Amino acid sequence: MMQFTHYTAPPPPPLHPNGAHGGSLGLGLFLDVVGAPRAAASSARPWPGTTSFLTPASSKISLGNLNSTSCMEQLLVHCANAIEANDATLTQQILWVLNNIAPPDGDSNQRLTAAFLCALVARASRTGACSKAVAAAVVASAAGESAAALHAHRFTAVELASFVDLTPWHRFGYTAANAAIVDAAEGFPVLHVVELGTTHCMQIPTLIDMLATRAEGPPILRLTVADVASASTAAATPPPALDMSYDELGAKLVNFARSRNVSMDFRVVPTSPADAFSSLVDQLRVQQLVSDGGAEALVVNCHMLLHAVPDETAGTVMLGLAAQQQQQAVSLRTMLLKSLRALEPNLLVVAEEDADFTAGDVVGRLRAAFNFLWIPYDAVDTFLPKGSEQRRWYEAEVGWKVENVLAQEGVERVERQEDRGRWGQRMRGAGFRAVAFGEEAAGEVKAMLNEHAAGWGMKREDDDLVLTWKGHNVVFTSAWAPS
Repeated sequence: MMQFTHYTAPPPPPLHPNGAHGGSLGLGLFLDVVGAPRAAASSARPWPGTTSFLTPASSKISLGNLNSTSCMEQLLVHCANAIEANDATLTQQILWVLNNIAPPDGDSNQRLTAAFLCALVARASRTGACSKAVAAAVVASAAGESAAALHAHRFTAVELASFVDLTPWHRFGYTAANAAIVDAAEGFPVLHVVELGTTHCMQIPTLIDMLATRAEGPPILRLTVADVASASTAAATPPPALDMSYDELGAKLVNFARSRNVSMDFRVVPTSPADAFSSLVDQLRVQQLVSDGGAEALVVNCHMLLHAVPDETAGTVMLGLAAQQQQQAVSLRTMLLKSLRALEPNLLVVAEEDADFTAGDVVGRLRAAFNFLWIPYDAVDTFLPKGSEQRRWYEAEVGWKVENVLAQEGVERVERQEDRGRWGQRMRGAGFRAVAFGEEAAGEVKAMLNEHAAGWGMKREDDDLVLTWKGHNVVFTSAWAPS
């Protein structure tokens, strides 16, 4: 994650005369934010230590009280608007203030703001907007390192497993999905798991342990893994990165399975979300033609990767409808779900963040991301000490996400999350029906959460399980079968 190095900052450039800009900002003066875009009141979150949000009556705010989170959000919105308008002077003024009130080693809200500030600088640098204004910020910051800070560290398998276990962010989906997968495999001699995930099969060892204790004996496990990194650009490859090839990782998993008396076949398919994993889907179709489908339970496990497939905001493709002998314009995301449905899987599991980063404008995405990504910054204070290496990796991963949401466009912008309700609509539209998680699965999730801080919780919403932090939705897990 980019970090601004603190130094003796030069004074901001001369201010516009009063009235020259609706958002003029300067040292010792006031920022008029009456005209700033506002998020809907119903979506505003109660920030730690904040009991109210900025209202028109209190919209004149001095530099001395800009440290409230709602003011930081509005400053970021003003900065984004200034960058989009190519207003170099106003951009430089707001960057100067943000750089002074949001140190990257401050409290959780300041660190959150610093990550967004770095992402806005990256956006301005890439688009060429306000080039003179951001030049000083780029030099004064660690912007050259960008959010690739996490990519600079490549995890060993053991290191990554330990890193993922720090928080239920991923473990929640692992635990619920594994319980559902074991249920779906009951009575089948072969279990074929298609792994669409970002954490390099870290949930598979636990699944192997669960299969090894099956009453009728373990099934043969076939694992087909989507290798996104080898088929995507670095900018479009989400962290974390692994320090070994998938062939090496597969060998380790096969050896581990053998030690648990589970026969395992491991296959890797280089594929990209930019084309809806077309190479993976094609290979799965071929495998079905040559395999004994009746003896195999097919499960597609989608862990934090479906959102990387372009949605409607990135354009559409023409999909042929055989029944109507016509074509329909659909997103690649819809096309993928329909392709997976055509494979007739026994189960498809989705674990995603319960957020919406699909707004077509950068300010809309900024507001949505700012009001969701406070959660990892707030939570990290409960389980990692300040200055620790793991905390740096953890916050760098969040910083990469922020930069991708704000600074990237087109196929490079892979952080296109949708909320739980929208995913449910997509799944039903593609021909799936929801499968409820049983009490045993819910119990295993609750037991896992007991290993973490008290702020984490679980609730049921419809047939889904939802991870919460201090009552706010974080991650949901849903299970689906062909309707």
